[in-house]
Amino acid sequence: MTVKDIFETMEWGPAPESDGEAQAWLDARERRFGLFIDGHWTEPGETFESRNPGNGEVLAHVTQAGADEVDAAVRAARRAQPKWAGLSGHQRARFLYALARLVQKHARLFAVLETLDNGKPIRESRDIDVPLVARHFYYHAGMAQLQDAELPDRGALGVAGQIIPWNFPLLMLAWKVAPAIAMGNTVVLKPAEYTSLTALLFAEICTEAGLPRGVVNIVTGDGQVGAAITAHEDIDKIAFTGSTEVGRIIRKATAGTGKSLTLELGGKSPYIVFDDADIDSAIEGLVDAIWFNQGQVCCAGSRLLVQEGIADRFHAKLKARMAKLRIGDPLDKSIDVGALVDPVQLDSVTRMVEAGKGAGEIYQTPCTLPNRGCYYPPTLITGLAPSDTLMQEEIFGPVLVATTFRTPAEAVEIANNTRYGLAATVWSENINLALDVAPKLAAGVVWINTTNAFDAAAGFGGVRESGFGREGGWEGLLAYTKPKGKTRPLSPITAFPAPAQAKVDELDRTAKLYIGGKQVRPDGGYSRAIWSPKGALLGHAGLANRKDARNAVEAARAATGWAKASAHLRAQVIYYIAENLAARAEEFASRINRMTGKRGGAAEVEKSVERLFTYAAWADKLDGAAKPVPLRGTALAMNEPVGVIAAFCPDEAPLLGLVSLMAPAIAMGNRVVLAASQPFPLAATDFYQLLDTSDVPPGVVNILTGFHNDLAGTLAGHLDVDAVWAQSGADISSLVEHESAGNLKRTWVNNARSRDWFGAEGEGREFLHHATEVKTTWIPWGE
Repeated sequence: MTVKDIFETMEWGPAPESDGEAQAWLDARERRFGLFIDGHWTEPGETFESRNPGNGEVLAHVTQAGADEVDAAVRAARRAQPKWAGLSGHQRARFLYALARLVQKHARLFAVLETLDNGKPIRESRDIDVPLVARHFYYHAGMAQLQDAELPDRGALGVAGQIIPWNFPLLMLAWKVAPAIAMGNTVVLKPAEYTSLTALLFAEICTEAGLPRGVVNIVTGDGQVGAAITAHEDIDKIAFTGSTEVGRIIRKATAGTGKSLTLELGGKSPYIVFDDADIDSAIEGLVDAIWFNQGQVCCAGSRLLVQEGIADRFHAKLKARMAKLRIGDPLDKSIDVGALVDPVQLDSVTRMVEAGKGAGEIYQTPCTLPNRGCYYPPTLITGLAPSDTLMQEEIFGPVLVATTFRTPAEAVEIANNTRYGLAATVWSENINLALDVAPKLAAGVVWINTTNAFDAAAGFGGVRESGFGREGGWEGLLAYTKPKGKTRPLSPITAFPAPAQAKVDELDRTAKLYIGGKQVRPDGGYSRAIWSPKGALLGHAGLANRKDARNAVEAARAATGWAKASAHLRAQVIYYIAENLAARAEEFASRINRMTGKRGGAAEVEKSVERLFTYAAWADKLDGAAKPVPLRGTALAMNEPVGVIAAFCPDEAPLLGLVSLMAPAIAMGNRVVLAASQPFPLAATDFYQLLDTSDVPPGVVNILTGFHNDLAGTLAGHLDVDAVWAQSGADISSLVEHESAGNLKRTWVNNARSRDWFGAEGEGREFLHHATEVKTTWIPWGE
């Protein structure tokens, strides 16, 4: 083809990237790899093949680790951790800086090896993945440097078990390893079975960087290796990126173990195009959103929502653009779409599209696919209903499904009609419209007039069944640190028993439940007597059952206006509660003293008033941040309410414990279902009288009394509860975490450890963190 021909046709010629250096690297290791444990390589044992999905050729044989090898890796990490955490932040920063520099020095080798092993186009490995890997190590070198000054009250968790997927093998390694080791943790990492090679190359540069033995350990193999890491008793933290189904299994497996857990799971992200959008720009964005990495991206914009008035024109232009996509050898620099990772994934995508054929109109890029390898043509399916299977289930391939909407409200409703909540994209030239829609979308990340923007400074993560926790930014460090200081085992408190001879001096008083702003009798019709230590009958408290819990959740879910209220208004309401509590301080103090048999009631009431003031103050002061991302624009990290929080209050501080959980939650715009102190519930039933006179809208605060063990399973498993805080005196942590797996809600449990509710442990940013979700909204600007 001559230069003249090229200008006539504007066709791309082949531009192959040499794989010679990567093949030489594999040959030098005889294409057989052991495990990287305690700074050394083990001899290869039982192995499995790692194949090039672009042509099916075997690249290498990689060791299948077993339980003994996982145990050896964990023991190595445990031995190394105290000394590693004992280094200064500056000393750890130097190691991370060295890793960043070595990634850059070996950038081409990493990029080619990643493409060979994964099948993604070399342009993506070279220009996106590897530079972001280096960026994460540079960024977290800075975080290590600043840790001593900026995070003086937080320390390392210990040993982190990290399980990463095959779609971004090296980048996911960086997302997890960099913050973990920056904060003083050590790591046992399992790469995906299909794509282990760049993780093994990374192990080599850990040696080049002089990283101390045992700080990073890499064990390869199938899902059994991940299960062994998850189950290991000496691991303090599990970080998993992968499918929602496996995330659910891990949540159940770690329940009650005390392990910290973050999950970054699947998605079915909406890509919303309004009728005033720059259509050509939106289509180019859509190419990146869904056909980047062959659509094997958890946050892929795989659900296209186009406003009705432009739908036909948009689809026509999109099909014309699809017809020009180039599919083929991933090492060809002119290729747009490479190979799917494995025949198993190719079969999965094919079956899902075949099964949904009757629901919509299918258009596929007219192209000739290579006769070897795992290729699937870019596909568009239009005319689907929001409830169709292809609109609801993650396909994880180069398949875009589409529907239309008429109004912005309908767009939001369709976008949120999913069990996922990872990311969303909005295209509109009306920035007011875009900024109005973005906060309404159930997603951890929203891109406005851009898509698939990532940076180490900007937190990434989801809500709903897309998981919990954030990776990147200051918020990502919370996943790898914990408050310094030691906790004590919780001492159970039991209610005082009925005396042999009852002493009844007062008019009979049976406290009700508080649901939807009303005092409600328990559905089951049961109550229990509350006795003082001296045998006096103080009253009766209702025993809430499953139906009462469901009614309370329904009332909380209906009180949506509270989240939309201004922070100033929420602050005023909380101040008003404090004012009314102070006015009845003597009465509440007397009630607490009579229930507990102690004399600390007045101090508890005073501290409760102070705590209400604290969170009224915080209501309009928990700032977001404008992240310094490499973009002509900004990424806004905004704190949003979690939603409906079920909280099990501590026993030992019946009023203060309730206030300490309720106040931060409602200050941030959440609605709560509170299970009052089991032995001393009457402080809570007195408290709801204050709510009635403090302008608290119905449903914002709901109070149940009864046995926590009876309510924990119902509330933790309820699909309309977004988070559960188990600070109970009852041992319900394991039950709460296990049952929360149903919709993968956030949990905050005490694991039967005590907390000083009167001291610094009883308030502060930790509570606010659990009461909020960070949503990162990317906003580019300029022509």
